[in-house]
Amino acid sequence: MSFPDAHVFAFSLATTLMAVIVIFRAGDGTLSVTPAAEYDGDSAAIVDEIDPFAL
Repeated sequence: MSFPDAHVFAFSLATTLMAVIVIFRAGDGTLSVTPAAEYDGDSAAIVDEIDPFAL
């Protein structure tokens, strides 16, 4: 997934779930999104965080 696609998806997910969403780079170089509460990977892999409460 490209960064713009990941950002749009993360923003939509954050506003729908009203939860902080992280965009992270997986080991194979692709970007993915997940709720911050479920992310247990390396913090250095996080590319961006979308917080719907800070908007």
